[in-house]
Amino acid sequence: MKNLSLILNIVLAVAVVILYVLHFSSKPAQGTGGSYDGAPASLFTADGLTIAYINSDSLLQNYQFFKDMEKKMEERQQKLNREYQNRAQGLQNEIENFQRTANNMTMTQARAVEEDLRRKQQNLMVYQESLAQELMQEENKINTELYDKVSDFLKDYGKNKGLQLVLTYQKGSGVLYANDSMNITQDVISGLNQAYQVEKTGGSVTAKPDTAR
Repeated sequence: MKNLSLILNIVLAVAVVILYVLHFSSKPAQGTGGSYDGAPASLFTADGLTIAYINSDSLLQNYQFFKDMEKKMEERQQKLNREYQNRAQGLQNEIENFQRTANNMTMTQARAVEEDLRRKQQNLMVYQESLAQELMQEENKINTELYDKVSDFLKDYGKNKGLQLVLTYQKGSGVLYANDSMNITQDVISGLNQAYQVEKTGGSVTAKPDTAR
């Protein structure tokens, strides 16, 4: 029998989520969200484009929603693994019992048991595939929700700060260097976490993000 391998793999497609053209005006637009006063006072402007960047690794490490969902998926994976292992062990016990008692059976009885065990083994494989599919669907749902939360926040944040382009900057990305004055990572993390806290508690939080980068 094959062992079940259900691997948690929650990956944010940062290049799609954060590389977002907000609008093409060199003047800040009036936003409907918080003021996010901790943002850098001046951002890089080139040919009419106001540009900032976010360190995606830091975002995932510090965004509480992502950490909560990651923990939730790990717990879900462990639960499904236990369920599978219990079923697999039950079948293994039946196989071992058949091996011990097969000599006391008639040929017809032995064939009937063998057929039943093959059917149960096939059902177990189908169950394994269904668990993997279930985890994948839950993972995709979380990724979609993560995309929406970051994207919606950046739309409002970008309009409020007059940004036309927000890039992702991390090891292995296409950006080799970016000045720290363009870094809005902590401001965005703070704003996302404040919004998530409000969502969880149903309360209200004044947006006063951490300016440290």
